[in-house]
Amino acid sequence: MAGATELRRELGLADLVLMQVVFVVGSAWVGTAAKLGPSQLVFWILAILSYYLPQAAVVIALNRRMPLEGGLYQWAKAGFGEFVGFLVAWNLWLFAIVIISSFYVMVATNLSYVLGPSMSWATGARWYTPVVSVALAAMVVAVGVRGLRVGKWFSGFGGVAQILTYVALIVLPLLALRRGTLTSFRPFATEMPALSLYSLNIFGKMALGAMSGFEFVALMAGEAKRPERTIPQSVLIATPLIALMFILGTATVLAFVPRDEIDLVSPIPQTLIAGTRGLGVAAYIAPVLIVLLLLRQLGAVNMLFAGNTRLPMVAGWDGLLPAWFTRLHPQARTPVNSIMVVGTVTLALTLASLVGTGTQEAFQLLENAGGILYAMAYVALFAIPLFGAHRLGWSPPLWLRVAAASGLAVTVLYSVLSIFPIIDVPSWRLFAVKVSAVVIGANLLGAGLYVVARRRAVRLRYVDG
Repeated sequence: MAGATELRRELGLADLVLMQVVFVVGSAWVGTAAKLGPSQLVFWILAILSYYLPQAAVVIALNRRMPLEGGLYQWAKAGFGEFVGFLVAWNLWLFAIVIISSFYVMVATNLSYVLGPSMSWATGARWYTPVVSVALAAMVVAVGVRGLRVGKWFSGFGGVAQILTYVALIVLPLLALRRGTLTSFRPFATEMPALSLYSLNIFGKMALGAMSGFEFVALMAGEAKRPERTIPQSVLIATPLIALMFILGTATVLAFVPRDEIDLVSPIPQTLIAGTRGLGVAAYIAPVLIVLLLLRQLGAVNMLFAGNTRLPMVAGWDGLLPAWFTRLHPQARTPVNSIMVVGTVTLALTLASLVGTGTQEAFQLLENAGGILYAMAYVALFAIPLFGAHRLGWSPPLWLRVAAASGLAVTVLYSVLSIFPIIDVPSWRLFAVKVSAVVIGANLLGAGLYVVARRRAVRLRYVDG
């Protein structure tokens, strides 16, 4: 980890808390959860208990033992060896690539709500989403090169904007009740859920999809101030805030939007527009709030992008990728070559996902494939306390092993069910084949890259010897 000494430690406790709010509290998940109707509260609580808290406990424990740049990659390598560590990093890297690509689609859709019906000639055109995606890719590359000294402000503003947007989302039903445009609002009303493959599919998305992300902050531990203390503290501060934002935000979506009409790409803008109808001057607030939501999404994509560009750099330090990926910008000290590669690949994937599909289906393809790649990394995360701790000279307490087992079970459930869509698509079989092909093909490619890298390293040692 000698290369980490060249990185600048820019991130304090407040930065880390806001980064977690930005990364964990996605704007689409309240729409996904609202598909369950009044049983959403039960599923959110189950997701918190069975996945969110276990994840936080395991990340805190591992980060205290190994506060290293590269986070989960380094932890998996220490617990299971270099090959598993490389595949974890590879899956995390591809996950971020896919999710960044889906953010391009999401930002374009949310922006269309701001532009309104008068601009439908542009927002409804086939060129609209590709053009917005190109502009976003150029922006994140430029910010990425400048480094976390600039990028942390995007994440910080994004975190504040996300909190303000959710506060408005939660207050909106109360305002509508007072004005008489909403007859009732019971955010904590619930019913016992009907267990089915559909509801379990959504539960998996609410758990691993919506409530994951703490370990992503640890990817940049080498750029945080006192990471062994500040990262765990940021998790404890962010946890109750994030839980309330999800539960109350979902209740608001259900109050204003029929379940079969929820826009899974942009449920919050849809809800804000529906909820402010008939509220007089308050209706003009909706576009402002959607702009705040866009700021959050820009903050999230910049954070994802920054963390993702560090993985090839760390793999380059280990000799698993060419040293070309470790080259730092002379002034900003950022991995400039890795940044350019990630920017190019995310844009290419976004444009490819739009070929022959609608926006909703393209978003689901990207989200499901990316989520399963992320789940592959989480399998390793939860397996470390269960099966890899002995390699670290560590004996985890029983409660931590139980938490890890719970997280592992939810991760496996999510991985299996996410092969299938939760929206109507022309062919669910073709959808499942596409998702499966991406996940299997990606991991076979990763294994092949590892074998090539090891053989190359052996040849270099032989020549040097």
